[in-house]
Amino acid sequence: MEQATKPRSTPRYLGVVIAVMLIVAALDQLLKIIMVAWLEPGVPHPVIGDWFRFYLLFNPGAAFSMGQNSTWLFTTLQLVFVIGALWFGPRMSTRWEAFGLALVAGGALGNLCDRLFREPGFWFGHVVDYISVGSFAVFNLADAAITVGVVVFVVATFVAERKGDNDG
Repeated sequence: MEQATKPRSTPRYLGVVIAVMLIVAALDQLLKIIMVAWLEPGVPHPVIGDWFRFYLLFNPGAAFSMGQNSTWLFTTLQLVFVIGALWFGPRMSTRWEAFGLALVAGGALGNLCDRLFREPGFWFGHVVDYISVGSFAVFNLADAAITVGVVVFVVATFVAERKGDNDG
């Protein structure tokens, strides 16, 4: 009598999530090391006139320097998101959803590293920001990855729902 075997549940996109997350976080940290060594805090370095410049600052808060007294909260949320991405990554229904999630998680991990290992100390470190475009907020590669990742994830989710596609 042959026993029916259950289909094995495989973490289809866990590798994508981990690889992209680690690449984004590593590139983010590398660029931050370069910018901290190269730039003087608060001194603009024009690249394309006054429109695009490098401008080093250390941000204790979130986007637009909001919540400067809540560094511990942002650290906790970023850690929870990174862990959540590793939990939900294998459950993504398409590779584009997984890629979007991984970009967001990589950005969160990059900024989490700052909060854990930069001054003024563990769990309360300030995030290194260095990209300044027009009169927009100063940001970094991690922030850009988070923004692009959210867009990719939302578009991929809508496309998958519309197509009824679950294989990426």
